[in-house]
Amino acid sequence: MSKIESAEAILHYAVSGKADGPPLVLAHSLGSGMRMWEKVLPAFEERFQVVRYDLRGHGESSTPHGPYSVEQLGGDLIWLMDAVGVSRAHICGLSLGGLVAMWMGIHAADRVERIVLANTAARIGTRDGWEQRILAVREYGMESIASQTPGRWFTETYRARCPDEMESIRQMVASTPPEGYIACCAALRDADLMDQIHSIDAPCLVVAGTHDPATTLQDGQTLHGALRRSTFVELDASHLSAWERYEEFSQAVLSFLCQEEKRHG
Repeated sequence: MSKIESAEAILHYAVSGKADGPPLVLAHSLGSGMRMWEKVLPAFEERFQVVRYDLRGHGESSTPHGPYSVEQLGGDLIWLMDAVGVSRAHICGLSLGGLVAMWMGIHAADRVERIVLANTAARIGTRDGWEQRILAVREYGMESIASQTPGRWFTETYRARCPDEMESIRQMVASTPPEGYIACCAALRDADLMDQIHSIDAPCLVVAGTHDPATTLQDGQTLHGALRRSTFVELDASHLSAWERYEEFSQAVLSFLCQEEKRHG
């Protein structure tokens, strides 16, 4: 794992998998980090050169003064791709990472091959909801958010079956810098790409969770309907489908990303 510094931020990242494979960039959700992908990583590394990173304000990346915008987060990704020598890549984003992936498809189409949009929406939540989240973190810190997160990210059945994993998730969220979390909440508060996503020309896979309370099944279906070239997959999961249903998630993503390869193989 490495760190690189731009004029605005220091990004913590890792490159793994097939050195000569097609590049695949993974962008995580609010309050997590590159660890979020650990269950799907082995399957992806067999086929791709995988680039993972902590978004600004998360994990071991720096926390510049906020608020942030989706444009800034997208700019970070372009800069990271330049720094690691990746001119074009598949982009897989979950939740907040999905908004970053959409932004790339709209504003940096020449850098994108295919896009995976998991448990996300062109507009996530409401302005008031994000304002309330910001106030809660300012008043109570990250512990209150962290203790509630497993209930939003995983189904009750999965939580009961995997208590050790839930504690690991809680710790990951609790370790997120409050200032970075708040600054990314502001990005989510202000982001609405619904009027722009029709311009995305890259093929997209939309993954939605049947039980997702944050970006609902309906949100996923709306996103699918608004994209000109999209495929839709529903998984029996809550918000963190890449963790809870990692085998099905990996299979769906690999099948989608390898379609072009199969046509020309």
